[in-house]
Amino acid sequence: MEHLNTENPASIRDMVMRERHLAVSEREWKHRLRGYGYAIRDTAEGRFVTSLLRGAPICQLT
Repeated sequence: MEHLNTENPASIRDMVMRERHLAVSEREWKHRLRGYGYAIRDTAEGRFVTSLLRGAPICQLT
């Protein structure tokens, strides 16, 4: 497993999108992200990757 730079939102976004391409469904994708400690939150402003520990948004998905 590669080392994920949690200080860089761009590297997190890249990992999230890579996992999306590997997953066969959105449900599986979200499950895989939980293993990394992340979640996807849908808001009025769009989709955000959030930290499961802090609940804070990390970056926005387009």
